[in-house]
Amino acid sequence: MSPGKLPLEGVTVVALEQAVAAPFATRQLADLGARVIKVERLEVGDFARSYDETVNGMSSHFVWLNRSKESLALDLKEDEAQEALHRLVAEADVFVQNLAPGGAARLGFGAEELRERHPRLIYCGVSGYGGTGPYRDKKAYDLLVQCEAGLVSITGTPETPSKVGISAADIAAGMYAYSGILAALLRREHTGEGATLDVSMLESLGEWMGFPAYFSHHGGEEPKRSGASHAAIAPYGPFECGDGEIVFLGIQNEREWARFCEEVLERPGMAEDERFASNSERVANRADLHAEIEGVFSRLTEEQAIERLEGAGIANARMRSVRQFLDHPQLEARDRWREVGSPVGPLRALVPPATLANTEPIMKPIPGIGEHTAEILSALRDGREAGTDRDGGLGEVRESIDAVDREIVRLLAEREGYVRRAAHLKETRKDVEAPDRVEEVVRNARTLADEHGANPDVVEEVYRAMISRFVSLEIDEHDQNKANREEGL
Repeated sequence: MSPGKLPLEGVTVVALEQAVAAPFATRQLADLGARVIKVERLEVGDFARSYDETVNGMSSHFVWLNRSKESLALDLKEDEAQEALHRLVAEADVFVQNLAPGGAARLGFGAEELRERHPRLIYCGVSGYGGTGPYRDKKAYDLLVQCEAGLVSITGTPETPSKVGISAADIAAGMYAYSGILAALLRREHTGEGATLDVSMLESLGEWMGFPAYFSHHGGEEPKRSGASHAAIAPYGPFECGDGEIVFLGIQNEREWARFCEEVLERPGMAEDERFASNSERVANRADLHAEIEGVFSRLTEEQAIERLEGAGIANARMRSVRQFLDHPQLEARDRWREVGSPVGPLRALVPPATLANTEPIMKPIPGIGEHTAEILSALRDGREAGTDRDGGLGEVRESIDAVDREIVRLLAEREGYVRRAAHLKETRKDVEAPDRVEEVVRNARTLADEHGANPDVVEEVYRAMISRFVSLEIDEHDQNKANREEGL
């Protein structure tokens, strides 16, 4: 890839999306250079636009999830709007939707229908619980899926279960939709085959529940809610300093524990205290452990505590507020901030976490409702009038033929390798020419042609030409091999 070129340039994504999960996936595709057309309701748009008005009148969720997209506002109850969307999908590489269960199919944009019409299309449906099973039609919001996945049961204090402070289930589903689409695009490049992805919030968050799942299943008890501390490691969590500030630290092994006692607490003998002699003992005696540590930290300021921890090589962190995070010196040092346009003026945004060297990510404006509708529909009309509409047209057919040809060439190369190997295993030229074997192959090819709806006569003609060429190749290989043996090579 030449410097500066983004990997998804030339890829078109049509997204019938709302809220968080699907928009998070498609925004990341846009970050990599894809053209993302976001289909919204007329006048009101994606309902996430009205979650709040904190970003100069715009919703913080919408600003986060929708930069670099084109907004197309349609009333999909109207036939004309559905026709326009179908024509867009015909030109797209990827279609993403996260409507209410069954909503896309009722509008004529279900996976089965679109994949039948467009075999190379990558279709990604994002839902709460997946397209099958007893929960298929159950409404799903982030908090509710956190509850169903068991995340709320292990989050919070011993007294109060809590939801995670960000949309963990939505983000998980968005990430797996994003990575699944990338994998499908890569496979299509090799095979020409599209894909259907059915990504659920429950299963996505369930993947992230791996530690507590294995702990509960094999340990006989659930992980205990431990607030900001770790349920199975100690010390690991927050400790208050003498100036009222909170420092977080984590000990991962016994070497660190001994060093922590000696260099941070300045109490080397504490490492041998039987209450704290192993991680399991420290967890069991967590209250005593925390009292001992805070007894020392109460005499230190936050800066002094962090200086000791850094000196001892103990992992630590300040408890920053969100505002303090926005001014984090590490982000500033690494030049991670950019400005993006929006209907309310320039807004600050973080550069995507995974950036390719020598490239600048796409960070185009956040669209207004229907901002690109006239432009997109005009291009569709122009394409239809010029006869370049790809909905069943020549462009799409040629793309499909090219994909099949790539696969044919790959298989021919593989067949040639086998032919050359066979030439070394045959004793005589008659064995190489093998007319009976040729007729058997042709008969099999005609049978397969019938099974796949191809013209058997055409298939036979192509096969006989191919076999004739391969027999010539095999004869040359066989003769050369025979000559080498006679010369003792």
